[in-house]
Amino acid sequence: GPVASLPSDVLHTSSWRTLQPVIDRDRCTRCNFCWEFCPDDCFDLDAEGYPVVKLLYCKGCGICATECPPHAIWMVAET
Repeated sequence: GPVASLPSDVLHTSSWRTLQPVIDRDRCTRCNFCWEFCPDDCFDLDAEGYPVVKLLYCKGCGICATECPPHAIWMVAET
């Protein structure tokens, strides 16, 4: 049968987020735990394999920062 689709802006959650993740590439080991544990699929990997946050979809839950073994992710106040 027919499949309903939602406009992509319906899935954007950044308007009510209070914290956002910031990645320290100097500490990042490219383990991809942030990518694996994020419940909202907010991470892409750049050409070098480093995580990049897709802020439009991030809810600011902080799971990425909690699960990061080298503590390369900080949650900072939304500006």
